[in-house]
Amino acid sequence: MEEIKLVSEESGVRIDAWISSRLKEYSRSYIQKLLNDGHVLVNGSLVKSNYKIKSSDEITVQIPEPEVLDIVPENIEIPVLYEDEHVLVVNKPKGMVVHPAAGNYSGTLVNALMDYCGDSLSSINGVIRPGIVHRIDKDTSGVLVVAKSNEAHEKLSLKLKDHDINRVYVALVHGIIREESGKIDAPIGRHPVDRKKMAVNTNNGRRAVTYFKVLERFKDATLVEVKLETGRTHQIRVHMSYIGYPIIGDTVYGKKKDKYDIGGQALHAKTLGFVHPVKNEYMEFEAELPEYFKKLLEELRWDK
Repeated sequence: MEEIKLVSEESGVRIDAWISSRLKEYSRSYIQKLLNDGHVLVNGSLVKSNYKIKSSDEITVQIPEPEVLDIVPENIEIPVLYEDEHVLVVNKPKGMVVHPAAGNYSGTLVNALMDYCGDSLSSINGVIRPGIVHRIDKDTSGVLVVAKSNEAHEKLSLKLKDHDINRVYVALVHGIIREESGKIDAPIGRHPVDRKKMAVNTNNGRRAVTYFKVLERFKDATLVEVKLETGRTHQIRVHMSYIGYPIIGDTVYGKKKDKYDIGGQALHAKTLGFVHPVKNEYMEFEAELPEYFKKLLEELRWDK
């Protein structure tokens, strides 16, 4: 374990902010993690991240050895929409899990990224989620941005937190939506009974806002464009179900069985736009609808 010794020359500044201003190669969130894990000592004692430093404090920062990652790089083809030394934008296929978890330690986007990028992925989210700034569900396809540098990761995370990333989806839902557009503003939290599910939860949910616009109506289905203001887990799926138009193929929040055998929800992350975290230029990327989605639309048009 590496130890870095520092001596403060000022007072009244939060220790996490002060250390990150001195050790610029580490993000503030990483410094906070070191503090929470007991790897920062002030005059030989543990402190919390909100500790205000005093002049002449002797500060020891312990940098643990990197964890050995047991996730195996796999040569899985992923469509790359853009790449530079800071970010990678990919079109995630339907059916691919974003990062390893219990029951899915191979075949994930992270396995593919580790093979494609080697060591060029940010380390902020730890060994299981290198480079992963945000996620889309396993059976949702579409555009995803990956951070290759820690600087890019931190800035992109702030943009997500500030709702400063343009995310537009296309979804096919059961039922005919009569309105041309609408806004769903309903808090989302854990389902009160089924803890594996999310739900509109006014007691302990977090604010969630979704906008939708009708693109096309069919005999018993509607194609909608959906724009996220917030990014809660399963937000689009929960919100569309909440207003009575569950996404076709979504057996968790919609019909347990339906006549469309597509193996998961008909939801596609079509557009992702953001200001580049280093170049400060606005960039926008689009992923074409996957073949299964196009085929389903053709069938619905024939059946009008």
